[in-house]
Amino acid sequence: MSMIPITRPETGDAEIAAATRVLRSGWLTQGPEVAAFETEFAALVGSPHACAVANCTNALHLALLALGIGHGDEVATVSHSFIATANAVRYVGAEPVFVDIDATTLGMDAAALATAITPRTRAVLVVHQVGMPCDLSGLLAVASAHGLPIIEDAACALGSEIRLDGAWQWIGRPAGRIACFSFHPRKVISCGEGGMLTTADPTLDARFRLLRQHGMTVPDTARHGAAQVIFEQYAELGYNYRMTDLQAAVGREQLRRLPWILERRRHLAQRYHTELGQRVPSVTLAVQPPWARSNWQSYPVWLPAGCDQRAVMQAMLDAGIATRRGIMNAHREPPYGGHAWTLPVSEAAQDRIILLPLFPALEEADQDRVVTALAAALA
Repeated sequence: MSMIPITRPETGDAEIAAATRVLRSGWLTQGPEVAAFETEFAALVGSPHACAVANCTNALHLALLALGIGHGDEVATVSHSFIATANAVRYVGAEPVFVDIDATTLGMDAAALATAITPRTRAVLVVHQVGMPCDLSGLLAVASAHGLPIIEDAACALGSEIRLDGAWQWIGRPAGRIACFSFHPRKVISCGEGGMLTTADPTLDARFRLLRQHGMTVPDTARHGAAQVIFEQYAELGYNYRMTDLQAAVGREQLRRLPWILERRRHLAQRYHTELGQRVPSVTLAVQPPWARSNWQSYPVWLPAGCDQRAVMQAMLDAGIATRRGIMNAHREPPYGGHAWTLPVSEAAQDRIILLPLFPALEEADQDRVVTALAAALA
C-alpha cells in the first residue's frame, strides 16, 4: 500500500527547463531571473513592489528591521505559528507579545490584540495561518487606532483572497505595510526555498534590497553590466539574504501553474468538506468566513474534545497516511517558556487539530482512503 504524504510539490518539465536555462546562462546567483520573478509576483498579487530573498524567515527579519523595530520594543504577534515568526522578532532584539487566536480563522483575534498593546508595542505581526486569511479588517482597525504598522506573515497564503472595503484582493497587496511569503516545499508553490516581501512603500522596498545584499550600495547586476569601473560601498551592516536565479527561474514557472494549483486545492478542500461531513461527523471542519477565500495550503480538522491526537495520527500512519498535528505554539518551546501566557484557543488548536493530506496531485481515491482511515481511527 503506497504512502499518502501530507503534501507533494507540483513540478515538471517546465521547471527542469527553467533550471537548465539558468545553468547554461552562466549567471546563477541573484540576477535577471530574480528581477523577473519579482516583477511577475508583484503584478500577480497587486503590489507596487516585491523583493525576493532566500526564505520567509529572512523576509520577516528584514520587514522588522526596515520598520526600525529594535531593542526594548515589543511586537504583538501570535504564538500559534511556526517558530520563525517569533524568532524574527527576537532577531532584531525586540520581544514578542503573544496574542490568542480566533478558533475559526486560526489567525490573531482582534479583541485580544486590543488588550495586548502596551506603550512599548511598535508593530503588529499577524499570520494568515494554513492559508486562511486572518481578520485583517478588525486587526487593521485596532492597529490604526494605536498608530501601529501591520506586517503580514503570509508564508502560507499565496493565492488566498480577502474582501476589504467592499472589494476582493489577493493577500500580499498588501493590506498592512509589508507582507512576507514563503516558497518552501510545504507551500502552495515552491522553488525549494525562497521568500518574498511586498509593499506599497518604495522607501521600504529600497531598504529591503540594500539589506538583503550585505548593505552593498551597488548591486552585482549593475556593477557587472557597467561600461566603467565601479567601486561599491558597504554603508551599514547587511545580510546575505539573496535568492538565486536558479530558484527564481523555477518560481516563475510555479507562478504560471498557480491558477490550476488553486483550483485543484479548492476542489479537494470542498470534497473533504462533503465527505467528512457525511462520514466523520464527530470532527469539526474548517469554516471559511464570507470575507475570505483560502488557498487551502493545509486542511485542518478539529478532533473531538478529549480525543488522543497522537493515537489518531499513529493509526493513520499505520494505514499509510501522513498527517501533522495542529500548528505549534512558540510559547511552549524552551526559548519562549519564561512567561505564563494565557492562550487557551492557541493551545487547543495545537492539541486538537490535525492536518490532512492535500496537494494538487492527490487522487480522489486516495482522498477517500484518508477519510476512511480517519473514521476508523476515531472509531
